[in-house]
Amino acid sequence: MFELKGVIPALVTPFDDELNVDYKGIDKNLEFLEKHVNAVVPAGTTGEAATLSYEEHIEVVKYVKEVSKLPVIGGAGSNSTREALYLGKEVEKAGVDAAMFVTPYYNKPNPEGLYRHYKTLSEELSIPIIVYNVPSRTGINLTPEVVRRLSEIDGVVAIKEASGNLKQISEIIRATADDFTLLSGDDFLTFPILCLGGKGVISVAANVAPHLMKEMYNNFVSGDIDKARKLHHKLTPLFDVLFIDTNPIPVKKALNLMGLAAGRPRLPLVELDETKTEKLRSVLKSLELL
Repeated sequence: MFELKGVIPALVTPFDDELNVDYKGIDKNLEFLEKHVNAVVPAGTTGEAATLSYEEHIEVVKYVKEVSKLPVIGGAGSNSTREALYLGKEVEKAGVDAAMFVTPYYNKPNPEGLYRHYKTLSEELSIPIIVYNVPSRTGINLTPEVVRRLSEIDGVVAIKEASGNLKQISEIIRATADDFTLLSGDDFLTFPILCLGGKGVISVAANVAPHLMKEMYNNFVSGDIDKARKLHHKLTPLFDVLFIDTNPIPVKKALNLMGLAAGRPRLPLVELDETKTEKLRSVLKSLELL
């Protein structure tokens, strides 16, 4: 098992003009990222997994694993435990280093259902499992007590925490053993989460500013907290503008502006409008990304 820490971009899935997966674009983006980051996550929220077919989803993960020089965490979630297990087994066959499973969305399972969902996945898969808590998208929250129970299951090694609730995040870190890893799922909260004992971030911003995210992280772990704090403040306008519209609409536009690969999002997501694009362009220029 590789060490889960540092800066881990949640990759976009680039599309060509016909909205087919752009595999050469994946190569281009990975080349841009690989010297700065610790691992990558294909086919997650930022990768538009919701509008990829199962075949595309599996092929994207497989391709990234084949070409990446870094550890790969395959996105594999569903609101059906059977479907999540199917995707988990497929990304396991692709050779990923770990799989990330979002909490079941829409059907709103109770705490026992959430626990059994992940327990079933862990019993059927041999790769490490990362739990992904993002209540703003799923309509369900993993409480610290459920996370504590999950952390005691063999194979459940980490949580990507995107609740936005620092008290909850602190409680999770306090309630779980040292070998269970909490990763930020919110770029803006990465610095405070590191202060609480988190080990890194699964990041949107790292797609466009991997060197700055890495610099912030490296300064923190080396003990230069003041410099890390200053970088957090420097990056805050980027964190904000990348969520000026629904993720991954802004980050795809940012990559296009930077000459990297993204293309348009698939419907029902639409491209960033011109007013918001100008705000995005201004922030990118201020950080010397354009």
